[in-house]
Amino acid sequence: MNFTVESDVGLKRSENEDRVAFCERPDKYKLAILADGMGGHNAGDVASEMAITALQRAFLQAEAAILSTEDGRQQWLKGVISQINEDIYHYSLSHEGCKGMGTTLIAVMIDGANCTIAHIGDSRVYHFTTEDGELITRDHSYVNVLVDNGEISEEEAQHHPQKNFILRALGTELTIQADFYSMEMQEDSYLLICSDGLSDKLSLYEMAALITLPLALQEKGQKLVQLANELGGDDNISLILLTLKGKEV
Repeated sequence: MNFTVESDVGLKRSENEDRVAFCERPDKYKLAILADGMGGHNAGDVASEMAITALQRAFLQAEAAILSTEDGRQQWLKGVISQINEDIYHYSLSHEGCKGMGTTLIAVMIDGANCTIAHIGDSRVYHFTTEDGELITRDHSYVNVLVDNGEISEEEAQHHPQKNFILRALGTELTIQADFYSMEMQEDSYLLICSDGLSDKLSLYEMAALITLPLALQEKGQKLVQLANELGGDDNISLILLTLKGKEV
């Protein structure tokens, strides 16, 4: 598997509260993680850093037998995410400058072509093939509740003034529930994990157009960030782009 990681502060923010990492074990298991922090007094970077660091540490120490099945991977992620959530929540209560902090989370456990995805918040996972592009995750957002209740359309949700108001974040309450998705990558497909600094600026079509260009994988990631900045760069922009393909030219 080939991957590239990008994280940029954007054009309007003074601090980057996104954290992103790709972790490989000596055995076949891999973990891609993205966290978009939020909170007063720049505490969002504390929450996202705590989440990324703790998840990487737990992953490297996990027993291989637990990670060998889809159910095992989901149960492991549930347990670890629950503990990290409690740790961030209690830390926020005991540190004045961190009250109310939290973070989105995308964690993708990879076993060959099989991906187990844990999702909290409005960071996203997309899957692209040479023919099609698809949003895998569904934002935990206020506008998606309005869409589900038939109060607004999907099109109206894209431009709603409260589209970035999320209803679920890691560390903001004592308990948390992640959504889980399972998928299998194809030989010529791409998995894009990104914060809303990218997905708010680029359409699915624009992402697909860049990702399928005949460029090196790292250059594709850089061009995604560049275009998001050209379109305003209102937020931090972070991504992990993965493919099963060999070296691209």
